Amino acid sequence: MTWASSENRYRDDKAFDACGLIGFIDTSGQLHSGARIASALDSMRERGNGLGAGFAAYGLYGELPDCYALHVMCQQEAQRLDLDTYLRRNLTVVHDEPIPHRPVPGIAGAPVLWRYFCRPSVELTEAEGDDLVVRHVMHLNSTQAGAFVFSSGKNMGVFKGVGHPSEIAEFYDIDAYRGYMWTAHNRFPTNTPGWWGGAHPFGLLDWSVVHNGEISSYGANRRYVEAHGYRCTMQTDTEVITYVADLLMRRHGIPAARAAQVMAAPLWEEIAMASLDEQRVLTALRQTYAPLLLNGPFSIILARNDEFMALTDRVRLRPLAVGVSGDRLIVSSELAAVHLLEPELDYTWTPMGGEAIIGRLGQRPTAPAEVLRSELYAREVYAHV
Repeated sequence: MTWASSENRYRDDKAFDACGLIGFIDTSGQLHSGARIASALDSMRERGNGLGAGFAAYGLYGELPDCYALHVMCQQEAQRLDLDTYLRRNLTVVHDEPIPHRPVPGIAGAPVLWRYFCRPSVELTEAEGDDLVVRHVMHLNSTQAGAFVFSSGKNMGVFKGVGHPSEIAEFYDIDAYRGYMWTAHNRFPTNTPGWWGGAHPFGLLDWSVVHNGEISSYGANRRYVEAHGYRCTMQTDTEVITYVADLLMRRHGIPAARAAQVMAAPLWEEIAMASLDEQRVLTALRQTYAPLLLNGPFSIILARNDEFMALTDRVRLRPLAVGVSGDRLIVSSELAAVHLLEPELDYTWTPMGGEAIIGRLGQRPTAPAEVLRSELYAREVYAHV
């Protein structure tokens, strides 16, 4: 019996999903406690069933910003020691320690949780270092039974497990962490068991991905990313989406907006109405990356160290609400959670299906032109009431 199947608490083969997700970026780089995002996520408690919740924070390891922070979970201490030996043989471990956590009623069977701050043992470029860490993470997660690396980025970390959002937040003391960008997820598993490693966010390097929905294109997506060196060991949509984003944006250097047009490609009818130059670009993307189109209902949030993106399928079969407040861009499955995270909002709107919502450090967010126009019109109307 695998670790994942042994933790399938309710022995469900399949359950229809709901899932709640929320995330934000403060484009000024200001750090925020995890308390408010934990509260906002817990307001969507009914979207999960206690089989997974988690958080990812960026900017929390400022004392070791150039080290890859590897968060690991192991079923037994002996398996952690095996993993420890592997890491020290292949990387330079600058510091390691248990991930702080505390007993919480309702959370049982917690694994051994540890974090390692590592550097490559030889001088490498940033791209070479990233590729090296990915190779080691893929190797460990596919060969080390009972051990799992669930976060591996610089100056960021994923904290997740089996439980409701409030339980996981208390377990890791999320309130004590501060970050300029957060993603969070409340899980209702669909095709895979609810276990500690399967909770969201899914992490690779500085990526954290949270997802609501079901990708019917999983097989085609998986075959394509595996042909490019990724190993899909978890059989989850979120894992494949993370590898798709990493391949497109990090390895191939495609901007976020164009990567979104691969994952949620415009319909051919929409492409035909674009300018000739845009038609050429969109057609080339569809022809080159056809196997990376994500089919099926989904809403996702993808984050990396300086960038944040939210996206739904082309017909928006899963909900997504957006809010802007000063330097902060917030997205969530529910508008109520956006208001709970930030009561004073400048704008709120619902994006179109396949429309990418993108935030970047140093670029103050704003609403789309049509939202600004409708807001201005509403203010003019109410000014005369």
